[in-house]
Amino acid sequence: MVTSSFPISVAVFALITLQVGTQDSFIAAVYEHAVILPNKTETPVSQEDALNLMNENIDILETAIKQAAEQGARIIVTPEDALYGWKFTRETVFPYLEDIPDPQVNWIPCQDPHRSAHC
Repeated sequence: MVTSSFPISVAVFALITLQVGTQDSFIAAVYEHAVILPNKTETPVSQEDALNLMNENIDILETAIKQAAEQGARIIVTPEDALYGWKFTRETVFPYLEDIPDPQVNWIPCQDPHRSAHC
C-alpha cells in the first residue's frame, strides 16, 4: 500500500465553535489524514482487496471521529476520498464502488442480503 504525500503521522484536527442562533451553538471538527492508497496498477484489484484497503482507512477515521466526539464535536467533516483515495482509472475504480439498485427494484438488503452478487 502507498500513503499519500501528507505524512501519515500528521493529522489536521480542528475544533470550531459556531454560533447558530442567539443561544444555540455547536462544535464542529474538520479532520484530514494521510489516506492509505492502493498500489498503482492498470488492472483492477479484487473486491476483497478493495474492501481491506477501505477498512484500513475506516479504522483510522473511526478513531479520529470518536476522539472528536469525546471533545464535544457534533458535526465531523472528513475528506471526500478518505476511504479509497483518488488515483484510479475508470477500470480500476470499480472494485471500490457499490452497485445501488434502481428504486423500482423491491429489495431491502437487510432482509435479503444475498440477493446482490456483492454480498
